[in-house]
Amino acid sequence: MTDRMTYVTPAGLRARGWTDAMVRDLLGAPDVQGRDPRRWSIAPVRLYRVARVEAVERTPEFTRCAAASGRRSSAAEAGAEGRRQAVLAAIRAEPIEVPRLSAAELERRAVRHRHLLGARSPGGGTAGALVRWEVSYLRHALSRYEYLLDGLYGSTGRAEAERLLRRRVYEAIAAAYPALAQECRRRIGAER
Repeated sequence: MTDRMTYVTPAGLRARGWTDAMVRDLLGAPDVQGRDPRRWSIAPVRLYRVARVEAVERTPEFTRCAAASGRRSSAAEAGAEGRRQAVLAAIRAEPIEVPRLSAAELERRAVRHRHLLGARSPGGGTAGALVRWEVSYLRHALSRYEYLLDGLYGSTGRAEAERLLRRRVYEAIAAAYPALAQECRRRIGAER
């Protein structure tokens, strides 16, 4: 049986500022390794003796590795921020070209699109439903602009870019089809 106060897990090491490479290079093999009898998992439990961890943390080699890790982390964050800003700038600069269709053709395509998506019932034959369908069809028709999001992987930056792109698409639809402007504004407001 191990005492939790005398051992630290890899997650505990990361909380103390260790990276996986630092653990591998400075600590080496874990002091205790095996299966956790309290829960089923294929991953082995790895524990490092706290006294050994603290001794390594006092060495100049650990200080040097921790400083280098911090520089790499800062550089990675700066690179990610640069990519995020570049994607946001590209989304702002890209002209959104909405297909110009007659009212009858837009209605026909919107109804067909709704049925292709698997709608079983007409969903109410009101003019409001038709407007929603038309905006949905045009939004789908403009999904080709999603290539602008390539290169963004972080959830925060990507979510912001997706919101900006959707807002720009809805604004372009509203400008091209003034009768759909109210529904576009409603959808923009619902995303905030």
